[in-house]
Amino acid sequence: MKLIFVGAAHEVTGSCHYLNACGKHILVDYGMEQGVNVFENCELPVQESCIDYVLLTHAHIDHSGMIPQLTARGFRGQIFATRATADLCSIMLRDCAHIQMQEAEWKNRKAKRNANIAYQEPVYTMEDADAAIKRLVPCEYGQEIELCEGLKIRFTDVGHLLGSASIEVWATEEGATRKLVFSGDIGNKNQPLIKSPSMTEEADYVIMESTYGDRLHPGEHPDYVKELTKILQETFDKGGNVVIPSFAVGRTQELLYFLRKIKVNRLVKGHENFPVYVDSPLAVEATNIFYKNEESCFDEEAMELVREGINPISFPGLRLTITSEESKAINFEDTPKVIISASGMCEAGRIRHHLKHNLWREECTILFVGYQAVGTLGRLLIEGDVSEVKLFGETIDVCASIRTLVGLSGHADKNGLLEWVEGFKEKPRRIFVVHGEDAVCKHFVECLFTEHGIKAYAPYSGSEFNLLTDRFEYEAEPIPVKKKARTVSDVFARLLAAGQRLLAVIHRNEGSANKDLARFADQVNSLCDKWDV
Repeated sequence: MKLIFVGAAHEVTGSCHYLNACGKHILVDYGMEQGVNVFENCELPVQESCIDYVLLTHAHIDHSGMIPQLTARGFRGQIFATRATADLCSIMLRDCAHIQMQEAEWKNRKAKRNANIAYQEPVYTMEDADAAIKRLVPCEYGQEIELCEGLKIRFTDVGHLLGSASIEVWATEEGATRKLVFSGDIGNKNQPLIKSPSMTEEADYVIMESTYGDRLHPGEHPDYVKELTKILQETFDKGGNVVIPSFAVGRTQELLYFLRKIKVNRLVKGHENFPVYVDSPLAVEATNIFYKNEESCFDEEAMELVREGINPISFPGLRLTITSEESKAINFEDTPKVIISASGMCEAGRIRHHLKHNLWREECTILFVGYQAVGTLGRLLIEGDVSEVKLFGETIDVCASIRTLVGLSGHADKNGLLEWVEGFKEKPRRIFVVHGEDAVCKHFVECLFTEHGIKAYAPYSGSEFNLLTDRFEYEAEPIPVKKKARTVSDVFARLLAAGQRLLAVIHRNEGSANKDLARFADQVNSLCDKWDV
């Protein structure tokens, strides 16, 4: 029974953990790395085609975004997630595939003009995303699910995103049972719309995030409506726009919740009818999924509005833009407005067009409402280290006011993380700290050990822990990341995986009817004749 730490080890994105138990190969999350990566990740310990199950904590791309690559490389197992997470993944993975394909196409147009630029393949295609979505198994909160003999799981609402969960795993092997709890991303108790995190009472081993493990959110109950109203008033009075880079799922719906309150109470004086643009097809689809899952995921305040027949995230003046033509038209409309657009870290998507049109204008405000990973454009802007940025090959001066809605976070702060840990009736044998920047992981480990008497570790990618002997079999050293371009070699890896899967299919069909095997052999030989030139 072995646990290997693969992704989000001393880093915030790319969450992935490998569990070998009861003869099964299991991944808990398989996320995409975003922003600048500090350390190299180890390879998966087995081929993708050997993975039996993926357990998914929530739909954010840094936890789910690489699952389609699994299917592209031969994964044919099941993906267990809450019902809301499965619904969100059905749109988010397709959206991510679309972005990968768009970026590869753009880079390859440049490659045609420059022989020194390597041909790029997308990380995965829309077909790969669709194949992954078909493998999703929707689950209910609190439902005990037996994966196979000796393996059982349960999802608990952890209040980070619609459908987000911590995952309890019971594994029994050689007469010994170990209970693991993967925290996923632990939510902030002050979030609107969705429920606060639920606690888990028992665990032998805990694998927990530490995104804000070294800091506190300001105030116990921040008045986001008041602060947002002040920013809108100041910006609109100057004739500017408020541009909000926002994650399409979660943060956008929270902002709509606040903006509805501002609109209904006419809090922005002289601009009561200001328009709000949600410029993201993904955000529009995600908002519909929020409606669909309101009964299982909304908190009591939001449900009270629903029972009164009020949509908590809709209001007059809300404009949802789908087409690129509608998106382009927004910046040619003079009325002071709110523009909410993805991506939340300004790394891709329509938000970069809105920054191009608004960053250089002193009267405008760029309002950040979520975590900005190291190396992203969003991080550079909020840290104030740049006076100009490059967008679509053009240099844009940074003259707009750069603001942050402090405390509006989907992540628990240090106290929130500790409160979740204190929910265990008995101290776990060990807590493995992941999903935090290098210094933050170390700080939170020290806090757990010295202040709470808990054995805590922050393993680097590649570290292996034996759950039966309660010891590390291998403690990996940090390996600084090497910059490398994705080239045609990625396609070869995909082809190799397909070949390995073909061999597995051939072996499984040993003993089938001679006629069927002969036809299969002819098809394989025909393909070989085509390519063996």
